[in-house]
Amino acid sequence: MTTLLQHINYPNDLRKLNVNHLPQLAQELRDFIIDIVSVKEGHLGASLGVVELTIALHYVFNTPEDLLVWDVGHQAYGHKILTGRKSIFHTNRQLNGISGFPKRSESEFDTFGVGHSSTSISAALGMAIASQLKGENKHHIAVIGDASIASGMAFEGLNHAGVTDANLLVILNDNAIGIDPSVGALKNYLTAVKEGKNPKVNNMIKSLNFDYSGPIDGHNIFEIISELERLKKVKGPKFLHVITTKGKGLQKAEEDQVKYHAPGKFDKITGEIHLKEESHLPPKFQDVFGLTLVELAQLNEKIIGITPAMPTGSSLKFMMDAFPERAFDVGIAEQHAVTLSAGMATQGMVVFCNIYSTFLQRAYDQVIHDVALQNLPVIFCLDRAGLVGEDGATHHGVYDLAYLRCIPNMIIFSPRNEIELRNILFTAQLGLNHPIAIRYPRGRGEIVDWQQPFQKIEIGKATLLKKGLKVAILSNGFIGRNVTLAFDEISNSELFSQYDFSFVKPMDETLLHFIFKEYESIITIEDGTIIGGFGSAIAEFKSKYNYKNNVQILGIPDEFIEQGTVEELQRYSEINVKSLASVLSSY
Repeated sequence: MTTLLQHINYPNDLRKLNVNHLPQLAQELRDFIIDIVSVKEGHLGASLGVVELTIALHYVFNTPEDLLVWDVGHQAYGHKILTGRKSIFHTNRQLNGISGFPKRSESEFDTFGVGHSSTSISAALGMAIASQLKGENKHHIAVIGDASIASGMAFEGLNHAGVTDANLLVILNDNAIGIDPSVGALKNYLTAVKEGKNPKVNNMIKSLNFDYSGPIDGHNIFEIISELERLKKVKGPKFLHVITTKGKGLQKAEEDQVKYHAPGKFDKITGEIHLKEESHLPPKFQDVFGLTLVELAQLNEKIIGITPAMPTGSSLKFMMDAFPERAFDVGIAEQHAVTLSAGMATQGMVVFCNIYSTFLQRAYDQVIHDVALQNLPVIFCLDRAGLVGEDGATHHGVYDLAYLRCIPNMIIFSPRNEIELRNILFTAQLGLNHPIAIRYPRGRGEIVDWQQPFQKIEIGKATLLKKGLKVAILSNGFIGRNVTLAFDEISNSELFSQYDFSFVKPMDETLLHFIFKEYESIITIEDGTIIGGFGSAIAEFKSKYNYKNNVQILGIPDEFIEQGTVEELQRYSEINVKSLASVLSSY
């Protein structure tokens, strides 16, 4: 059967269609996304929700000459399919395939690389002002969700745009959900606007000097096209409020929008997720964190949990359900989350600030200025540390060891397994004299029976895991498991000792002096960047005390690592089991 989509490879093809054919194209595009993602996995609900908007934008505007910026980019699958990547869309998020997010080096239609939220307005405004200065007559469109627009950076962009006459169109894709349901006063305001309970004279966007229109139905393609055509003729900053349904077109995805944000493999007809038998498997590190925190919160009434918009992904949801008055989702607002934690810490609360490693980068100044400088004992729980897999370069948590290690007063700990994560959470809430960052990986650990009685961990203490004759391997946290497994692959394992340096700061210098005197060669391994991280700390120690040992540093190379499975990316970085076995066999 001939379809419209099979003849459309670029927006120029799309613009040749009669407008009355676009609803059929929307259905075909939805089916195409569902068909591929059901097998290959990826971010589903967000892209299904903006199918009509995506088609309308490329139909009305002359992309790529007119510049279209997607916020975060979870919702850009339809955009990728319509802009030259339909035939390779099945490689989405795979090694050597296309990125799961818009990426400038991938297509001229991807005008700005994204992956973290709330950047689109600033980027599009920058493009619009540059176009003005160059005398160009272009349109600049930023598509941002209601969760992303609540971030401080989005407001900074709106605040600036409102005092310019830039040709900027901000489109609010309002579906009342990010990954988890949107939260906060702004969400309540937008809900009131949608329900007609807030008079337009009170419109906060208009008060920022934007030409506001909407709300309009984001699934009525004719209404969207009509409004976009009108807005093309309006001068200065414009704001279009569009109401959509995340997961539109797949009933299960509409009914459970959190689960179907990225559901894994599912039946493309029924939407039923293909369940995996997981009862016998070790737990996910995020669940060890979430369940242990509930356990501790029952014993310590001063414990507070804070997350910026990731309660399900971080498993803080367990505490939000058990102690709703002591657990807070503050929305996509990492800077606020960190300083809110600092404020609570000044009043004696025991604050667990749970942020994905890649997103703590967005609050770096707050970590330094508001927490470490004041030596407040905030407990940072950095989920998704190390290589995270298919989300790629924007999401790998490989910089935290380097960017935290240089900050005075910080304690940095990488648990070797689930029991160590559990025990460091217990130790931290007993009271520390400094802030601590606890970094743990995405995915499952290795211990099924992990809920053991709590034991206090000695701060700054490293551990001997295996005694050998000639070479000391110093591993940091869970990546040390690859070293242990590599021993089974080699014939000369008796040469190697393995030490777990879970604490990167403070470092166990007493043990380090012993190691440098005892062993000819030293190998360090980490799931972080080799520049500035754990291995660098060992090299600095060697230099400081004028040791002459050979030190080999293994970790993430000095480049942005793209998408792929964790195993594929570890192999690329030469820190997987077979690569380590090869290194060790050479001794």
